[in-house]
Amino acid sequence: MNDRSNLHPCFDPDASHLFGRVHLPVAPQCNIGCNFCDRKYDCLNESRPGVTSTVLAPHQAVAYLEKVTDILDTPISVVGIAGPGDPFANPDETMQTLRLVRKHYPEMLLCVASNGLEIGPHIPELAELGTSHVTITVNAVDPDIGAQIYRFVRPGRQVMRGVEGAAYLLQRQLEAIESLRAHNITVKVNSIVMPGVNDHHVLTIAKTMCRFGVNYHNCMALYPLANTPFGELSEPDDAMMASIRGECEKYVVQMRHCERCRADAAGLLGEDNDELVQQALSDAASTPMNPEEDRPYVAVTSFEGLLINQHLGEAEQMWIFKPSESGGYEPVETRPTPIPGGGADRWDELARRLPDCRAVLCGNAGQRPKVALGKYGIRVMVAEGLIDEALDAVYQHRKPRMPARVLTPAAGCDDDGVGCGGCPGSGTGCG
Repeated sequence: MNDRSNLHPCFDPDASHLFGRVHLPVAPQCNIGCNFCDRKYDCLNESRPGVTSTVLAPHQAVAYLEKVTDILDTPISVVGIAGPGDPFANPDETMQTLRLVRKHYPEMLLCVASNGLEIGPHIPELAELGTSHVTITVNAVDPDIGAQIYRFVRPGRQVMRGVEGAAYLLQRQLEAIESLRAHNITVKVNSIVMPGVNDHHVLTIAKTMCRFGVNYHNCMALYPLANTPFGELSEPDDAMMASIRGECEKYVVQMRHCERCRADAAGLLGEDNDELVQQALSDAASTPMNPEEDRPYVAVTSFEGLLINQHLGEAEQMWIFKPSESGGYEPVETRPTPIPGGGADRWDELARRLPDCRAVLCGNAGQRPKVALGKYGIRVMVAEGLIDEALDAVYQHRKPRMPARVLTPAAGCDDDGVGCGGCPGSGTGCG
């Protein structure tokens, strides 16, 4: 198989000692609700999937990649996109990032990891870009078991639950795997082993994956997380995992060196990001989302135009600032925000009112407006204190001072936490 897997540390255990990978965290949204998952967007302390210290826009991601390949001593052979949500719940950001990486790093392996729900329409372009490796997570091939694992499945704006949702997800996963193999893309399937839920079923998954021509199978032990529905389950022990892998290996090549990486992991498998890498990530997040655009202004939520003291969702107007010719900053005007109640459309409308703004400074904001405005090249930055001090940080491509206590939204505000990374939510608008 001429897929250069011998250069991919996540696919070849020998390569894991020689080559590093960089995960670009450009995909914050997810389209399924897993009972074992808890995504975190500003976390430095946990090393697991679904966690990142920041989310980058595509151009920021390539700027970060350039810095981190200079910082690391380990040769980087692979660029991957693995969250912190699902890459194809964020298809524009994912595909633009892959195009930019391919343009600037033509020899780099491209890799994505997905739940498979919405990857299908993008497979032809993935192949055209030379994406060599794709991981699909399949935790059940029986919808009755899948219904115990997934709270909801959300293709587009439709929300499906129970057996219906699990069956729909499985159908899309199998179609995706079949298409990926038809496009000569190497496929690894991840299956999370959940005692009492699907541990007895993983062998059936392996048999099914064998029929669909999957190249590798990675049985991953459940990592129980507090405040999730499966937080009280036990982590499978080494004996259980060895037994399951041994049986599954009769059907699909098993991988045993997975390190359950963060969505912003960089370097060798098993090594935490060092301070220089984290600084490069933070610096990249503070650069313009699209450096080719001229956006001279910054929008600020403020009651009086002096302090950053409003939650984005409750602001009735935005103060617009620009650098002053005499030094410092001066207000240009105030612009009204859209009336609450429009849901996701409200944030699209706000973005259309801020086409000349590179960033929004606010006391707090949920993930949904951050993602929505980010699609228009506007970065939402949570900050506190004097507006001028925060503006200094923005224009100097630094992070402003974060608040010690985040502001809570007003009653009735669209940005009420439904869809935030830490909210289990109903699935009807999760970001």
